[in-house]
Amino acid sequence: MSDEWRDRPRTRVVGRTVVVELRGEIDMLTAPGISDHLDSLTAAPEPDLVVDLQQVEFIDCSGLSVLCRARRRIQEHGGRLALVITDPSISRTLRCAGLLGAFDVVDSDPTASRERP
Repeated sequence: MSDEWRDRPRTRVVGRTVVVELRGEIDMLTAPGISDHLDSLTAAPEPDLVVDLQQVEFIDCSGLSVLCRARRRIQEHGGRLALVITDPSISRTLRCAGLLGAFDVVDSDPTASRERP
């Protein structure tokens, strides 16, 4: 994974929904940059955020902490958070940590049908 990706997760806006695409590993090295980015996106009232984890190969407790922080901030601001997860190992990690039910998990990007070709 390049240093640039660590510092700048790919982000796009579809309507009023912000989609953040993460990839590679979310661990103690990448978590601080991702957390800062998600903090900036969850500061506004009623944030509508989709975190796309389809290209994530590994997530550790630092990454889980980042997702939990984003979830808490979004709840505090009356918003919505969805995680796009297609890899069974990522789902298993969330389930083993007791977090799978804490998130709205979908298996495809819910904004895909609203994007322009």
